[in-house]
Amino acid sequence: MGRLIAIEGLDGSGKDTQSKLLYNDLIAQGKNVNLLSFPNYTSRSSALVQMYLDGEFGNDPDSVNAYAATTFFAVDRFASYEKDWKAIYTDEDSVIIANRYSTSNAIHQLAKLDRGDWDDYLNWLYDFEFNKLGLPEPGLVLYLEVKPEVSLAYVKKRSEETGQRLDIHELDNEYIMHCYKAAVYAADKLGWERIQCCDGDELLPIDEIQAKIQEKVTMYLDVAE
Repeated sequence: MGRLIAIEGLDGSGKDTQSKLLYNDLIAQGKNVNLLSFPNYTSRSSALVQMYLDGEFGNDPDSVNAYAATTFFAVDRFASYEKDWKAIYTDEDSVIIANRYSTSNAIHQLAKLDRGDWDDYLNWLYDFEFNKLGLPEPGLVLYLEVKPEVSLAYVKKRSEETGQRLDIHELDNEYIMHCYKAAVYAADKLGWERIQCCDGDELLPIDEIQAKIQEKVTMYLDVAE
Protein backbone atom coordinates (compact mmCIF):
# COMPACT_ATOMS: atom_id res chain seq x y z
CA MET A 1 0.00 0.00 0.00
CA GLY A 2 0.98 3.62 -0.46
CA ARG A 3 1.40 6.38 2.09
CA LEU A 4 -1.48 8.69 3.03
CA ILE A 5 -0.81 12.14 4.48
CA ALA A 6 -3.70 14.23 5.81
CA ILE A 7 -3.43 17.99 6.26
CA GLU A 8 -5.88 19.45 8.76
CA GLY A 9 -6.65 22.75 10.40
CA LEU A 10 -9.36 25.27 11.13
CA ASP A 11 -10.92 27.24 8.30
CA GLY A 12 -8.43 29.84 7.15
CA SER A 13 -5.36 27.91 8.33
CA GLY A 14 -3.87 27.60 4.84
CA LYS A 15 -4.57 23.91 4.20
CA ASP A 16 -5.21 24.34 0.48
CA THR A 17 -2.09 26.44 -0.11
CA GLN A 18 0.17 24.19 1.95
CA SER A 19 -1.20 20.99 0.40
CA LYS A 20 -0.46 22.28 -3.10
CA LEU A 21 3.03 23.41 -2.13
CA LEU A 22 3.80 20.01 -0.62
CA TYR A 23 2.44 18.29 -3.72
CA ASN A 24 4.65 20.41 -5.98
CA ASP A 25 7.71 19.71 -3.83
CA LEU A 26 7.17 15.94 -3.91
CA ILE A 27 6.55 16.02 -7.67
CA ALA A 28 9.87 17.86 -8.06
CA GLN A 29 11.52 15.04 -6.10
CA GLY A 30 10.13 12.52 -8.58
CA LYS A 31 7.64 11.00 -6.17
CA ASN A 32 4.50 9.19 -7.32
CA VAL A 33 2.15 11.64 -5.61
CA ASN A 34 -1.53 12.53 -5.89
CA LEU A 35 -3.44 15.39 -4.28
CA LEU A 36 -7.01 15.07 -2.99
CA SER A 37 -9.30 17.65 -1.45
CA PHE A 38 -12.38 17.04 0.67
CA PRO A 39 -15.27 17.57 0.53
CA ASN A 40 -15.22 16.60 -3.14
CA TYR A 41 -17.55 19.33 -4.37
CA THR A 42 -17.19 18.22 -8.00
CA SER A 43 -18.92 14.91 -7.20
CA ARG A 44 -22.57 14.12 -6.52
CA SER A 45 -21.37 12.30 -3.41
CA SER A 46 -20.98 15.67 -1.66
CA ALA A 47 -24.67 16.60 -2.08
CA LEU A 48 -25.58 16.14 1.59
CA VAL A 49 -22.42 17.95 2.68
CA GLN A 50 -23.34 20.93 0.54
CA MET A 51 -26.94 20.95 1.79
CA TYR A 52 -25.69 20.87 5.37
CA LEU A 53 -23.08 23.62 4.96
CA ASP A 54 -25.52 25.78 3.00
CA GLY A 55 -27.93 25.65 5.92
CA GLU A 56 -30.68 23.60 4.29
CA PHE A 57 -31.07 21.56 7.48
CA GLY A 58 -30.79 24.65 9.70
CA ASN A 59 -28.48 27.64 10.02
CA ASP A 60 -26.67 26.34 13.11
CA PRO A 61 -24.00 23.59 12.97
CA ASP A 62 -25.90 21.80 15.74
CA SER A 63 -28.96 21.55 13.49
CA VAL A 64 -27.44 18.24 12.38
CA ASN A 65 -26.02 16.12 15.19
CA ALA A 66 -22.39 15.06 15.16
CA TYR A 67 -23.04 11.47 14.14
CA ALA A 68 -25.38 12.30 11.27
CA ALA A 69 -23.07 15.01 9.93
CA THR A 70 -20.13 12.61 10.19
CA THR A 71 -21.85 10.23 7.79
CA PHE A 72 -22.35 13.01 5.21
CA PHE A 73 -18.62 13.70 4.99
CA ALA A 74 -17.56 10.06 5.37
CA VAL A 75 -19.73 8.82 2.50
CA ASP A 76 -18.26 11.51 0.24
CA ARG A 77 -14.78 10.19 1.06
CA PHE A 78 -15.92 6.61 0.51
CA ALA A 79 -17.19 7.44 -2.99
CA SER A 80 -13.96 9.27 -3.81
CA TYR A 81 -11.83 6.36 -2.60
CA GLU A 82 -13.79 3.71 -4.49
CA LYS A 83 -14.01 5.69 -7.74
CA ASP A 84 -10.87 7.80 -7.88
CA TRP A 85 -7.88 6.60 -5.88
CA LYS A 86 -8.26 3.08 -4.50
CA ALA A 87 -6.19 1.60 -7.33
CA ILE A 88 -3.58 4.34 -7.01
CA TYR A 89 -3.25 3.72 -3.27
CA THR A 90 -2.34 0.06 -3.86
CA ASP A 91 0.91 1.15 -5.55
CA GLU A 92 3.65 0.68 -2.97
CA ASP A 93 5.46 3.85 -3.98
CA SER A 94 2.39 6.10 -4.10
CA VAL A 95 1.98 9.11 -1.83
CA ILE A 96 -1.52 10.51 -1.34
CA ILE A 97 -1.93 14.02 0.10
CA ALA A 98 -5.41 14.76 1.44
CA ASN A 99 -6.44 18.35 2.07
CA ARG A 100 -8.86 17.38 4.86
CA TYR A 101 -9.78 13.78 5.56
CA SER A 102 -11.62 11.72 8.17
CA THR A 103 -9.62 13.75 10.65
CA SER A 104 -11.88 16.73 9.87
CA ASN A 105 -14.72 14.93 11.61
CA ALA A 106 -12.47 14.63 14.65
CA ILE A 107 -12.46 18.42 14.72
CA HIS A 108 -15.74 19.76 13.41
CA GLN A 109 -18.10 17.10 14.72
CA LEU A 110 -16.24 16.47 17.97
CA ALA A 111 -16.76 20.16 18.73
CA LYS A 112 -20.53 19.64 18.89
CA LEU A 113 -20.33 17.14 21.73
CA ASP A 114 -19.94 17.49 25.47
CA ARG A 115 -16.35 17.03 26.63
CA GLY A 116 -17.25 13.82 28.44
CA ASP A 117 -18.36 12.24 25.15
CA TRP A 118 -15.23 13.01 23.15
CA ASP A 119 -13.38 9.73 23.63
CA ASP A 120 -16.46 7.65 22.82
CA TYR A 121 -16.97 9.63 19.61
CA LEU A 122 -13.33 9.31 18.53
CA ASN A 123 -13.46 5.54 19.08
CA TRP A 124 -16.71 5.33 17.10
CA LEU A 125 -15.30 7.50 14.32
CA TYR A 126 -12.21 5.33 13.93
CA ASP A 127 -14.30 2.17 13.74
CA PHE A 128 -16.86 3.69 11.36
CA GLU A 129 -14.53 5.23 8.78
CA PHE A 130 -11.59 2.82 8.84
CA ASN A 131 -13.22 -0.50 9.77
CA LYS A 132 -16.83 -0.29 8.64
CA LEU A 133 -16.31 1.83 5.51
CA GLY A 134 -12.83 0.46 4.85
CA LEU A 135 -11.16 3.80 4.20
CA PRO A 136 -7.36 3.91 4.50
CA GLU A 137 -5.98 5.27 7.75
CA PRO A 138 -3.52 8.14 7.28
CA GLY A 139 0.04 7.38 8.30
CA LEU A 140 0.74 11.04 9.01
CA VAL A 141 -1.64 13.82 10.05
CA LEU A 142 -0.35 17.39 10.00
CA TYR A 143 -2.48 19.77 12.03
CA LEU A 144 -1.89 23.38 10.99
CA GLU A 145 -2.39 25.07 14.33
CA VAL A 146 -3.80 28.58 14.01
CA LYS A 147 -5.41 30.59 16.79
CA PRO A 148 -9.19 30.74 16.36
CA GLU A 149 -9.11 34.55 16.34
CA VAL A 150 -6.64 34.47 13.44
CA SER A 151 -8.74 31.87 11.64
CA LEU A 152 -11.90 33.96 11.96
CA ALA A 153 -10.17 37.12 10.75
CA TYR A 154 -8.70 35.35 7.72
CA VAL A 155 -11.99 33.71 6.75
CA LYS A 156 -13.79 37.04 6.94
CA LYS A 157 -11.09 38.77 4.89
CA ARG A 158 -11.16 36.02 2.25
CA SER A 159 -14.93 36.30 1.95
CA GLU A 160 -14.76 40.07 1.52
CA GLU A 161 -12.03 39.83 -1.12
CA THR A 162 -13.52 36.98 -3.15
CA GLY A 163 -17.23 37.43 -2.57
CA GLN A 164 -17.37 33.81 -1.44
CA ARG A 165 -20.35 33.19 0.81
CA LEU A 166 -19.55 31.86 4.27
CA ASP A 167 -20.98 28.46 5.24
CA ILE A 168 -22.71 27.73 8.55
CA HIS A 169 -19.43 26.66 10.17
CA GLU A 170 -17.60 29.82 9.16
CA LEU A 171 -20.46 32.08 10.28
CA ASP A 172 -20.45 30.75 13.84
CA ASN A 173 -17.64 32.28 15.89
CA GLU A 174 -18.43 30.28 19.01
CA TYR A 175 -18.40 27.06 17.02
CA ILE A 176 -14.93 27.87 15.64
CA MET A 177 -13.71 28.37 19.20
CA HIS A 178 -15.07 24.94 20.13
CA CYS A 179 -13.42 23.46 17.04
CA TYR A 180 -10.05 24.77 18.13
CA LYS A 181 -10.35 23.09 21.53
CA ALA A 182 -11.52 19.86 19.91
CA ALA A 183 -8.67 19.95 17.40
CA VAL A 184 -5.99 20.37 20.04
CA TYR A 185 -7.49 17.50 22.03
CA ALA A 186 -7.74 15.24 18.99
CA ALA A 187 -4.21 16.09 17.87
CA ASP A 188 -2.75 15.09 21.21
CA LYS A 189 -5.01 12.07 21.67
CA LEU A 190 -4.49 10.67 18.17
CA GLY A 191 -0.82 11.52 17.69
CA TRP A 192 -1.11 14.19 15.02
CA GLU A 193 1.87 16.42 14.28
CA ARG A 194 1.02 19.96 15.42
CA ILE A 195 2.51 22.55 13.05
CA GLN A 196 2.57 25.95 14.76
CA CYS A 197 1.50 28.49 12.14
CA CYS A 198 1.25 31.70 14.16
CA ASP A 199 3.64 34.21 15.63
CA GLY A 200 1.48 35.98 18.16
CA ASP A 201 -1.67 37.04 16.35
CA GLU A 202 -0.15 36.82 12.87
CA LEU A 203 0.24 33.91 10.49
CA LEU A 204 3.82 32.90 9.81
CA PRO A 205 5.09 33.32 6.23
CA ILE A 206 3.81 30.62 3.90
CA ASP A 207 7.29 29.31 3.08
CA GLU A 208 8.18 29.04 6.77
CA ILE A 209 5.12 26.90 7.45
CA GLN A 210 5.88 24.80 4.38
CA ALA A 211 9.42 24.17 5.62
CA LYS A 212 8.00 22.76 8.86
CA ILE A 213 5.64 20.54 6.88
CA GLN A 214 8.36 19.26 4.57
CA GLU A 215 10.56 18.38 7.53
CA LYS A 216 7.82 16.17 9.02
CA VAL A 217 6.93 14.62 5.67
CA THR A 218 10.56 13.81 4.84
CA MET A 219 10.97 12.05 8.18
CA TYR A 220 7.75 10.09 7.63
CA LEU A 221 8.59 8.99 4.10
CA ASP A 222 12.15 8.04 5.04
CA VAL A 223 10.88 5.78 7.83
CA ALA A 224 8.16 4.32 5.60
CA GLU A 225 10.73 3.37 2.98
